[in-house]
Amino acid sequence: MDWIAVDWGTSRLRVWAMADQNDVPLKEARSDRGMGQLTRDDFEPALLDLVGDWLSDQRQTPVIACGMVGSRQGWSEAPYAAVPSEPLAAAMARATTKDQRLRVWIIPGLKQTSPADVMRGEETQIAGFQAMTPDFDGVICLPGTHSKWAHVSAGEVVSFRTFMTGELFACLADATVLRHSVATSGWDETGFSEGLDITLSRPERLASELFSLRASDLLEGTGGAVARARLSGLLIGAELAAAKPYWLGQSVAVIGSEASSAPYLTALRAQGVAPIRVDGSEMSLRGLRAAFETVKDTVP
Repeated sequence: MDWIAVDWGTSRLRVWAMADQNDVPLKEARSDRGMGQLTRDDFEPALLDLVGDWLSDQRQTPVIACGMVGSRQGWSEAPYAAVPSEPLAAAMARATTKDQRLRVWIIPGLKQTSPADVMRGEETQIAGFQAMTPDFDGVICLPGTHSKWAHVSAGEVVSFRTFMTGELFACLADATVLRHSVATSGWDETGFSEGLDITLSRPERLASELFSLRASDLLEGTGGAVARARLSGLLIGAELAAAKPYWLGQSVAVIGSEASSAPYLTALRAQGVAPIRVDGSEMSLRGLRAAFETVKDTVP
C-alpha cells in the first residue's frame, strides 16, 4: 500500500488501500460513521478504526479524502472553488492529525454563485470521469440524495444544478400520508413511466399528483410497488423538466450505482437521449488518484 483513498459522506465512510501504480484497491473497508454523526475530534479516530492496521510505523501514509469531510462541519474545511473551474483546480486542504503515521489531504468542493449551488464529492467523480474520457464535452448527471447536473466543457465544470429528488422521495414515502400507500421495496415500470410523463410535461401538477397516489390506493387498491414507482416517476419527471436545458441536445453521462442510475437512464432514453453510465465508486477512485498524483512527491 502506498496511499489511502477516502470517500466520506454525510452518512457513510468508505476507504481503500491503494498501490501507486495500480487502480485496483488492495483492501477496502467501510462504516456508517459519516460526517453527520461526528464532531471535529471524532474524524481521526473514525478513520483509524478502519485503516489503523494498514499503517506503518516507519513512514507517513498519504490519505486523500473527498466529500463532506471537507465541509464546515467536517474534519477540516476545504473552501469551495468557484465555477467555471477544473474539478480539482483548487489546492487541497490539510487536516491536522495526532497520529504521525497519517498525512491527510481533503479535496475542495465546487460552488456557483448564481444561482447559488455547491457540491462536495461529486467534483471528484467528475474528475475521475474526465481522466477516463478527457475529450468529453456535454452534461454529467449524478443521481443521489441530492442529484447533480453538471455542464462540462474543455475540461471545466461550467455550471451545475442540484435537485433534492432523493431526499424528497424519502421524506414523502416515510413521513407523510403517502407512507400508508408507498411500499418500501418493489417496482412497476408502467407506474414509473406514467408518473414521469405527467410531470415532465406538466411539472406544475406535481403537488396534486402526489396526493393522487394516496387516493388511488384508497379507491382502487393500487399496489404499494406501483405507488413507489409512480412517486419516483413524478419526482424525476419534475427534475428532468427543470434540468431540460442541461440534457436536451447534449451528450449525457450518468455517474452512479446501477440502482440509483436505472430510473434516470430509463427517463432519459424515453426522451430520445442516449446516455452512457459509469460506476460512481470507480469514478471516485479515479478522481482520488488524480488528486493523489498532485501531492505524492511531497510525502517524506
